[in-house]
Amino acid sequence: MKIEKHSGRVIEGPHENVYVFEAPVRLWHWITVLMIIPLVVTGFLIGDPPSSIGGEATFTYEFAWIRMIHFSCAMIFTVAFLMRIYWAFAGNRYARSLFLPAIWSIAWWKGLFRQLFYYLFLKKEPDSWVGHNPLAQTGMFVLFLLGTIVLIITGFALYAQQSAWGSGWMVAFGWVHTLFGDAQAIRTLHHLSMYAILVFMVVHIYMAFREDIMGKETVVSTMINGIRAFKTKGH
Repeated sequence: MKIEKHSGRVIEGPHENVYVFEAPVRLWHWITVLMIIPLVVTGFLIGDPPSSIGGEATFTYEFAWIRMIHFSCAMIFTVAFLMRIYWAFAGNRYARSLFLPAIWSIAWWKGLFRQLFYYLFLKKEPDSWVGHNPLAQTGMFVLFLLGTIVLIITGFALYAQQSAWGSGWMVAFGWVHTLFGDAQAIRTLHHLSMYAILVFMVVHIYMAFREDIMGKETVVSTMINGIRAFKTKGH
């Protein structure tokens, strides 16, 4: 099976199963999914606290539990992301596509427009891809990767706000407050990056199931067993 080097498009058969997503990539993916759900829910509650909390806070401790869940999930989310950055260097070529789309390659750009034309119904038959197609890479890089980086930096800057200047947290993230000059600006950017990730998640889930049904290769199961299988195998 012949594959375009930078785009990942299968240009010649016969199609064969390919081990694409290694275990650390799949583990990071599902940890991220599990952490985003409570992060979003508790994030909304922190941004707009429920008025139903009554009584003395010392005894109810309800909002403190919301904050603790949010902070704990944020720590796990961040550690998993740092592991994913490491694996971009230690893993196979497909582990790097999220961080380094091959925008210098003409084949990559052709693949992007080929996939875009297919989604716009200007191209009848989909191509076969090993790994993420260039259009998917673009969406993941712009919305998810950049959104995640902004989310983590602004989140820890807000977390550091409860510490005094000169503390370890403010030494690490105080520059964010200096850069924006206003905690509310940081909070707004934190919320916007969350919305970017939510938009990506909706599109990502839809497209993953759509391509699993209408495309020429497996998508959903690939993030479970790591193997890209093709429906046209042997042709």
